[in-house]
Amino acid sequence: MTELVATTPGLFPLPDWAKSEFSELKGRQKADLISGDESDQVVSAYGRARAEVVDDQFEAGLDRIVEGQLRWDDMIAHPLTVHDNVETGGISRYYDNNNFYRNPRVVGELTRSGDVAADLSAALELFDDAAPLQAVLPGPHSLADLATDDHYGDDREFLSAVADFLAGEVESFPAHETLFLLEPSLVANPPGDDLAAAVPEAIDAVAGATDADVVVHTYFGALEEKTYAHLMDADVAAFGLDLVAADREQTVYNAVEYGVTGDVALGVADGQNTLVESAETLRERAEWFTEQVPATDFETVYLSTNTETFYLPINKHRAKLSALATAAGLDREVTA
Repeated sequence: MTELVATTPGLFPLPDWAKSEFSELKGRQKADLISGDESDQVVSAYGRARAEVVDDQFEAGLDRIVEGQLRWDDMIAHPLTVHDNVETGGISRYYDNNNFYRNPRVVGELTRSGDVAADLSAALELFDDAAPLQAVLPGPHSLADLATDDHYGDDREFLSAVADFLAGEVESFPAHETLFLLEPSLVANPPGDDLAAAVPEAIDAVAGATDADVVVHTYFGALEEKTYAHLMDADVAAFGLDLVAADREQTVYNAVEYGVTGDVALGVADGQNTLVESAETLRERAEWFTEQVPATDFETVYLSTNTETFYLPINKHRAKLSALATAAGLDREVTA
C-alpha cells in the first residue's frame, strides 16, 4: 500500500508582523539583505518567525516539518550569497516571475559554511522528535545555474565544486528524515549535451552525504525528454514532478517512457496561485498521475506544492498546507 506524505519544498512567506519588523531592523535596500552576520535583534526576530512557521506546519498536520528558509532573501541562491568566497553581483530575475535575487559571483574555493545547518538545528530544537525534519537545499545544477563562476573556469568543474560544497553542508546537518533538492533550472534552463551526464553525478555527490531519503524536486513545468532520461541515472529515492504546470502530459510521457523512481513527489498544489485547491482536487491530481504509470508500485508518494510558497499571502499559504495534509489523510487509496 502506498504511503501518502504531506510535505512542502520550503521557502515559506514571512509572517506579516515579521515583514514590518525586518523592514525596520534591516531596511529595504540590496545592501540590507542577509549576509550571514546579522545583529542579535535580527537573529531573535528570525527565531520567533521560525517558531511560528513550524507551529503552522504542526497545526496543519504535515508529515514532514521544514525550517521554512525565512532568511533566504535570495531564494535558493542563498547558500552561496552568504559564503565568504562569494561576492553578490547585480540583481537578477528569479526565473520567470517578478522576484529578484542577488547574483552570487564565486571568486574563491567553495568551502563548507554551516549556514543552513545552523538554521536546521535551530528549527529542530523547537520540536525535537515530535515529527520528522525535512532539510531543503538547492540542487547542484540550479545553484550553479543561478551563480556566476569567476574562479573555477570550467562549467563541469564548477558544477562539481557546487555539488561538493552542498555535500559538505549536508554533512553538517542535524538528523533529518528527508532532503529536498530543489532543481527548477532542470526545467527552466536544462543542461546542454556537454553537461547533461554530469548532472546526475553531481546530484549523487550531494545525496551520498546523507542517509535520509533524497527527493530531487523539479518545477516550473515538465522536464525535457533528454534531461529526464539523464536524471534517471541519479541514485535518489524520488523525483519531484510538477503536476500544476500546463505541460504535465509531458511529465506523464517521461515517466511511462523512461520509468520513474521508487518513490515520487507530486507537486499537486499551486505554490504561486492564491486559489486554494480542495483536498479532493489535490488527490485527484495525484491519482491522475499514478494511474497512468501502472507498472510502478510506489512505496511513498509525497504530496506537495509544486513550487516554493513565498509568493503567497500568509493566510493562503497556511490554507494550502492544511489542504495538503487533508489530502494525504483522505480514505481513498492512490492506485499505484
